[in-house]
Amino acid sequence: MGTLRKAASYSKKIVVPFTRISKKKNKAYIKTVPPQKIVKFTMGNEQLYEKGRFPFQLTVISDGDVQIRHNALEACRQYLHKELEKNVNGQYFFRVLCYPHHIQRENKMLTGAGADRMQKGMSLSFGKSMGKAAILKKNSGIFFIALQNRKKVDLIRHLIRQVKAKMPGKIRILYGEKKRQ
Repeated sequence: MGTLRKAASYSKKIVVPFTRISKKKNKAYIKTVPPQKIVKFTMGNEQLYEKGRFPFQLTVISDGDVQIRHNALEACRQYLHKELEKNVNGQYFFRVLCYPHHIQRENKMLTGAGADRMQKGMSLSFGKSMGKAAILKKNSGIFFIALQNRKKVDLIRHLIRQVKAKMPGKIRILYGEKKRQ
């Protein structure tokens, strides 16, 4: 796979989703689909969450139209999950809300000194698939965390602020309390 291009190459505000995958080869626009990097979408204690034992809820949402690559989502997920496991230890529920459907394309070009004289490149070329991204509208959910202990909410907000640097665009943290049944 090699090195990744900068995320700025793919951070257009208006993007046409490229997602057509078919089981019939001649109907599929996309011939090779990159593997999904996000390993798990739900972590923590789901049974207790379903019973309503985690009343304190934090939702990370996008503050604008944005395109988040799957490797950025996975890096944030791993960090948050590791810190939640260390600090809250099973007394939480964590879910990745967005799913990367959009397949990103790359037109490979030579780089380095004199590369512009060797390779002109085709204008508006289609490119090969190289990764996936989630296309999010304003106020779309990215992560959801539910906790049992109110004292840990400020710690989790701090962890989300640390992850903010890995995410494109601006994000907001919504806080809510659910009444116990």
